Amino acid sequence: MKAIEYIETERTIMRKLTKEDAIDFYTLNLDEEVLKFTGDKPFENTQTAVDFLTNYDQYEKYGVGRLAVIDKTTSKFIGWCGLKYSQDRNEYDIGFRFYRNYWNKGYATETAKKCLDFGFSKLKIEKIVGRAMKENIGSIKVLEKIGMTFKENFDFEGQQGVIYERIRI
Repeated sequence: MKAIEYIETERTIMRKLTKEDAIDFYTLNLDEEVLKFTGDKPFENTQTAVDFLTNYDQYEKYGVGRLAVIDKTTSKFIGWCGLKYSQDRNEYDIGFRFYRNYWNKGYATETAKKCLDFGFSKLKIEKIVGRAMKENIGSIKVLEKIGMTFKENFDFEGQQGVIYERIRI
């Protein structure tokens, strides 16, 4: 399986996360609105984010992973997007998270679509899922825009969640 190195979209560059992204990773997760529908907690401090990124092993283990999304115009970190493999579920999941000032501008759709295409065409993944809390209308719209279809409801840590999927054609 060929691992992700670098993916480019019209407006962004997506690359592997590094410990140099820790401040942005930490800051992104400080925003309560950004984390509202994720079930995640903010990092305690920047060192916790450094530790997380240093120990992030998706690239080496599975050839996939969340990617830093860099705005081509400003060269700024604006969020992350990418595939993740869950060994316990034996499935690939698409995920994305952006600074709030980049919401509703098409970045999640643009990057998620490119990550799906990469997963299907280059990695030959057969099925990719997307999970969201039922009330997270923004993320659900992105999943639908990238061609995923509703599969089922599920318990998202005590909240109502939905699972979308797309099969490689």
